[in-house]
Amino acid sequence: MAPRQTGSRKRKAPALDAAAAGSSSLGSAADGEGPLPPKRPKRPAARRSLLHYLKGREVGARGRAGLPGFEGGLRGYAVQKLPELLRERELALGTLNKVFASQWLNARQVVCGTKCNTLFVVDVQSGQITRIPLMRDRGPGSARAQPSCGIHAIQLNPSKTLLATGGENPNSLAVYQLPTLDPVCLGDRHGHKDWIFAIAWMSDTVAVSGSRDGTVALWRMDPDMSHGSIAWHNDAGLPVYAHIRPRDVETIPRASTNPGNRKVRALAFSGRNQELGAVSLDGYFHLWKAGSNLSRLLSIRLPCCRENVCLTYCDELALYAVGSQSHVSFLDLRQGHQNIQPLCSREGGTGVRSLSFYQHIVTVGTGHGSLLFYDIRAQKFLEERASASPHFSPGSARRKLKLTCGRGWLSHDDLWVNYFGGIGEFPNALYTHCYNWPEMKLFAAGGPLPSGLHGNYAGLWS
Repeated sequence: MAPRQTGSRKRKAPALDAAAAGSSSLGSAADGEGPLPPKRPKRPAARRSLLHYLKGREVGARGRAGLPGFEGGLRGYAVQKLPELLRERELALGTLNKVFASQWLNARQVVCGTKCNTLFVVDVQSGQITRIPLMRDRGPGSARAQPSCGIHAIQLNPSKTLLATGGENPNSLAVYQLPTLDPVCLGDRHGHKDWIFAIAWMSDTVAVSGSRDGTVALWRMDPDMSHGSIAWHNDAGLPVYAHIRPRDVETIPRASTNPGNRKVRALAFSGRNQELGAVSLDGYFHLWKAGSNLSRLLSIRLPCCRENVCLTYCDELALYAVGSQSHVSFLDLRQGHQNIQPLCSREGGTGVRSLSFYQHIVTVGTGHGSLLFYDIRAQKFLEERASASPHFSPGSARRKLKLTCGRGWLSHDDLWVNYFGGIGEFPNALYTHCYNWPEMKLFAAGGPLPSGLHGNYAGLWS
C-alpha cells in the first residue's frame, strides 16, 4: 500500500522501537516518507491523587499503587499527620492487672501480657479476650508465678512465625508457634535466675532475653520444633513441649557506683549492624556484637540515670532511644553518644514508660497517661493544628500535641482506700504501645502507676 500524501507536506517518520525496526513491512524511512507504523493505543494518564492511590489499595490492584517515590512520600506525610487524627476507643479488660507488654498479631488481634501473669489475645473489633495457657517448668518442684511480677516482654520473630514471652515461672523464656499459639519450647532450668524483663529476636530462630539477675541469654530454636516434631499433646490433653538451654549467657559489667543494680531492663537489636543494645537500671547502656555468641563492645554511662526502663532502635536513622524518669536520651554510636540533646517529657516526673520509632517520629508513652510524638529531624514535639485550639491567635505558640488516655478500670480495694484516700481517678501509666501502620491504628495499654494499686487500661487509637 502506497503511503498517503497530504498535499505538498511530507509526514516525518517517527522513531522506531525495537520491534518495529525488525519489521520488513515498514521498508526504508531514510527519506522521511516511509509507511506509518501501526497506531499505538493511547496510554492512560497517570493518576497521582491520594484518592486514586487509596482506591488502588482498596481493590487490591497490585503494582498500581507503587508510583516511584509516591508511596514513600505518602507514608512520610502520614506518620507526621496521623497522630492528631487519632481517636480513642477504650477496650474493657475486666479485672486484669496492668498490661506490661503487647504486640499486634494481625489486623484485628493484639497479644498482651499482664502483671497478674496472664497472657491473652484481645480482638480490637469485638473486644473478645482469649487467654493463652502459660508453659510450666519441668519437674515436680517447678516455680510458679510470683506476686508483683508478671509478663514484661512479648516479641514476634521477623517472619511472625514464633512468639517469645515469659512462662508461668517469670524467669523462663516461652516460645509459641504462630498463628496457632501452640507451645513450642521453654527455656527454664539453665537460663535466668530472676525475672525476664526484655526479649529481642536477632533472626527467625535466635532470640536474646535480658533478666533482673543481670544477665543476657542467647537462645537458638530448632526449626523442627515449629513443625510439630517436638511440641505435641499427650493422651491427657496436656501440652508437651521441648525444654531448651541458652547457647550463651553474658553478665552485665558491674558499675562501681551501684554494683547491686545492674538489672537488665530493656533490649533492642540492630539488624543492619548485627548488634544488641541493652539498658541496665544502674544507668548504663551496653552494646554487644551478635553472632553465634555475644561479644561485648562497649558500656556507656547514660546522661539521665534514673529509671531507664525502655529502649528502642531505628534502623533508618541508626539511632537508639532510651526512656528514663523524665527524659528520652538518643545514642548515635557512629557520631558519639551525646551529639543529640535529650528531650524532656515534662510530665511531672512520672517517667517515660514506653517508646517506639517509626521513620523519624518517636512515640512516647508516659506514666501520666499520655502519648507524645517527637520529630527527631526537627528536634521538637509535634504540635496541635491552629484550628484545633479555640484559644489560638496569630503569633501565639502552638501547644504540644498530646493524646490523653481514658480512665480504664481501678480496683477500689482496701489499699486504695487506706493509702490513697479514695482518690477517684489515677492516670494510667502507658507501659506498652504498638502500631499497626497498614491499618493506621495504635494500641496502647497499661494501668495505675503506684505499684500497689490494681487496675488496667487498654485503648485502640484509630
